[in-house]
Amino acid sequence: MKKKLFLASVFAFLILTGHSNHHDSKPEPVTEMPWKEVVISVTDLDRTAEFFKRIGGFREIYRGESSESAIKHYGLTSEASAEELLLAAEDSEAGFVRLIRFDNAGYKAPMRPGSRAWDTGCYFSLMVRMKGLRQIYDEAIEMGWWTETPVAQISFGESRLDVVIFKGPDGIQIQGYDRLKPPLPMAFPEFERVSQPFNIMQMIRNRENSRKFFVDLLGFNTFFYGTPFTAKEEAVTPLGIPLNLTTKTKYRTAIYYPIEGELGRVEMIEFMDIKGLDHSDKCQAPNLGLLSIKYPVEDMNQTVEALKERGQELINLNQVKLKPYGDIAILSLSSPDGAIIEFYEQ
Repeated sequence: MKKKLFLASVFAFLILTGHSNHHDSKPEPVTEMPWKEVVISVTDLDRTAEFFKRIGGFREIYRGESSESAIKHYGLTSEASAEELLLAAEDSEAGFVRLIRFDNAGYKAPMRPGSRAWDTGCYFSLMVRMKGLRQIYDEAIEMGWWTETPVAQISFGESRLDVVIFKGPDGIQIQGYDRLKPPLPMAFPEFERVSQPFNIMQMIRNRENSRKFFVDLLGFNTFFYGTPFTAKEEAVTPLGIPLNLTTKTKYRTAIYYPIEGELGRVEMIEFMDIKGLDHSDKCQAPNLGLLSIKYPVEDMNQTVEALKERGQELINLNQVKLKPYGDIAILSLSSPDGAIIEFYEQ
């Protein structure tokens, strides 16, 4: 029988093993909580929400107009407005999905036109765990979503996963992982078909610059910081690397989180010998795509002081009315490749 082992790409290997090989001294994390929500800029709230609601069983938490203070926080003029839809997986307390449609806000460019993994800038994909991914694959295609590759079966040691990146309206990419064996860690929240998002991926120009941002500035812990990876055999990978280049292309990966756990991760991949386009100047509103993630903090004043002490000169701090949370203090930072990370205090 033809061997059906697809060699693990680094990012899948990390999910399977959970090991880190990078242990530098660092400051304390500016938060000890996973990111609360991801913000996605879309052209049609319900069209994008259908994937999460129909396939994932996500529930609506809030639907309504954005506040004037929120519009200002996004850097838009007073003529602009927006409508929001906040979704959450059943029983989840983090990993919410906030869809937002900007109106009267000017031209909306795709943040990442195309889906090529070697193009850098902004967020590449939102990562969820799935059960029955191959059935979900058929359902997603039926509702108009697509994938750039077939479902890849990735094996490492005794672990086996199905992985694919779904591409939906406005170029939004949802990366699904179905761990076939062994069972998921007990610490991962229960879910029926689609979990709350637990990770978000960036494609970056320089991994060390990203490490300085997430570790030296934000104080995040390192889940993985691996050596450059090249596949030993030609194989289909979820990243869509051309088949004949899978044994020639090198890339390196890093994953960070504020504290050890299954949620609130940020992942990044640097391709070392394939050069694509850079989209890091397109990551802001009202452009379309994965716009930002929000981490809660306990004390915003302490957070600001810590960032200043670590060399962050420009801090965009605003008072915003954000439903359903209420009045919040929120600051925005951009990673070296333009992806927006926000911190807020209720």
